Amino acid sequence: MSQPPITHKPFVPATESPAEFTLKAIITGAVFGVLFGAATVYLSLKAGLSVSASIPIAVLAISLGRRFLNTTILENNIIQTTGSAGESIASGVVFTMPGFLFLTNGSGADFFNYWTILTLAILGGLIGTLMMIPLRRSLIVQEHGTLPYPEGTACASVLIAGEKGGDFAKTAYQGLGAALLYALLQKVLHVIAEVPVWATKQANRYFPSAQVAGEITPEYLGVGYIIGFRISAVLVGGGILAWLGLIPLLASLVPGDTIALQLQKLGYLTNLQTAGGPGGWNPTTHTFTDTAAAVYRAYIRQIGAGAVTAGGFMTLIKTIPTIVSSFKQSFSRSSLSAIETEDELSFGSRTPRTEQDLSVRIVIIGSILLTALMVVLPQIPGDSIITKLLIAILVIVFGFFFVTVASRIVGLIGSSSSPVSGMTIATIMGTSLVFIGFGLTGKVYEPAVLVVGSMICVAAANAGGTSQDLKTGYLVGATPKYQQMALFIGVIVSSLVVGATVKILDTPTPDLLAQGITHAIGSDKFPAPQGTLMATLIKGLLSFNLDWQFVLVGAFIAFVFELVGVSALAFAVGLYLPLSTTLPIFAGGLVKSIVDWNAKRKGTVEEDADLGKGNLFATGLVAGGALAGVVVALLSVNESIYNGLASLTLEPALASALGEGGYELLGALAFVGLAIVLWRVAESRR
Repeated sequence: MSQPPITHKPFVPATESPAEFTLKAIITGAVFGVLFGAATVYLSLKAGLSVSASIPIAVLAISLGRRFLNTTILENNIIQTTGSAGESIASGVVFTMPGFLFLTNGSGADFFNYWTILTLAILGGLIGTLMMIPLRRSLIVQEHGTLPYPEGTACASVLIAGEKGGDFAKTAYQGLGAALLYALLQKVLHVIAEVPVWATKQANRYFPSAQVAGEITPEYLGVGYIIGFRISAVLVGGGILAWLGLIPLLASLVPGDTIALQLQKLGYLTNLQTAGGPGGWNPTTHTFTDTAAAVYRAYIRQIGAGAVTAGGFMTLIKTIPTIVSSFKQSFSRSSLSAIETEDELSFGSRTPRTEQDLSVRIVIIGSILLTALMVVLPQIPGDSIITKLLIAILVIVFGFFFVTVASRIVGLIGSSSSPVSGMTIATIMGTSLVFIGFGLTGKVYEPAVLVVGSMICVAAANAGGTSQDLKTGYLVGATPKYQQMALFIGVIVSSLVVGATVKILDTPTPDLLAQGITHAIGSDKFPAPQGTLMATLIKGLLSFNLDWQFVLVGAFIAFVFELVGVSALAFAVGLYLPLSTTLPIFAGGLVKSIVDWNAKRKGTVEEDADLGKGNLFATGLVAGGALAGVVVALLSVNESIYNGLASLTLEPALASALGEGGYELLGALAFVGLAIVLWRVAESRR
């Protein structure tokens, strides 16, 4: 049974209609989408990471839009809605499509071209937005008090604070300034260590290769504060099980050569005679420099992917009644008998502006048109119309499922930590099983499976961003149909540039050509780790050579936690992600719990917690950290600027003076200091 929605009063009432879906807002948002999309392509190819763009764009919309364009809060919301599509599309494309280069005997290399990338990006992005239209009411409205959507809420707080001015804007910008200063010390000067680590050695007799690490960034601290203690605790619980339970156990039982063979099987190592790979394999000593990292890549990620898949299925089953109800409401509003337009209805009979979605008929017609396009377009691989139709059906079915799951996941933990790659792995597994069931095995069908996985990855990434945007709109009082139209525009414009950026970065340098390397992607310059993993999984599945035992272990771990009343999906996400990600998020949740406990003890109640000083400062931390990450990524595209930034680092001097342990301790103390600042700001209530 879904709980009745919490009564919500948007910042801009439904009775008011300020300027919203304007040409200047769309163009400005599209420009931001292009910039952030290009930055995400670079960062994702380089390190397999992406930076959320919604909050930075919201900050830019306030700072630039109101000063130079005289925009309203709803126009600023359209700017960030349009622009956020760029980061979502880019991360989905880069995490999967380079896999075409790594399929058996180069069977997919011909599909790694601009037009195929563009086609898959647009189709996947449109599916992600399209499927969210009928889900908005159930996920955003009816579960307003259940799903916090931290980045969507943060965006709304930024927009509202900018509109109100005064202390609201001041507190948010204080958080922004603190995060930018912290990021300067961390990402440019490297005074603050980026990932302090405590670890036991593999030779430890009692607890080998246990590891506690934290990516101590301001954005993770802010996200943790926004989502609160309960969710952040479940998340970190999954990470603790992995890094202080499963990894030490496997490190004790599994020989180094066996771990290395598993990494080779997954494509992380060329062979056992070649040094390197995750964990730093040494073929001479048959050991790893970092056994925990090796075990994580070899086994834990597969276990985590199985857990995320099972948690997703259980989540879908639980939400089916809500989804069905949402569809019924959508069909009722758009039935063929209701041919009157909103303008033709009497004023009292019209749907409130803040509840006007695009018609569900657009979802149905759009899905049919996308299916037809996948069947006829030459960019979609397939040896017959039947194979292409099978691909199209799988994309629509998996698309609906994982759009729902992705939207709920980001509602819990935010888009930055959403395990989209885990959902893509699940899609590849499911698609491969269907292909095997139809007898479609071997390298010929590897590109077809990757096409399905690529479009679902883009769809899931974009659905996560779309749901955050719709949450922002719900809080500020936007018109949903205008946001949905802006997202369609953002998807198409961003895809045009993302595909071009990928191909430009793939162009080999003279040095690479001299080594016989024809693609920069896949080289040391742009390793594309996620794409390599996707290709390896497809090859293993279609050749009947995958370790299902790890996937099933993860599925049953998720099932057990669901049985005992813990959110299986949140726990599974924590199991899949590195502990270095969930631990600093938990730190933010811990600060929030202390603030809430103290408020309860004093009997203090805030009228609007979302606009409390703690939330506003945390919003600034998320915005500042994300902005800094994007700026550094943009600057790093230019090699001379990148080298110039590298020359500013103080890490060698500090590590020499303090020792490596002392340097990391200094970073940990800086993060604790930032957490204390957040706590003090939150306690200084208006």
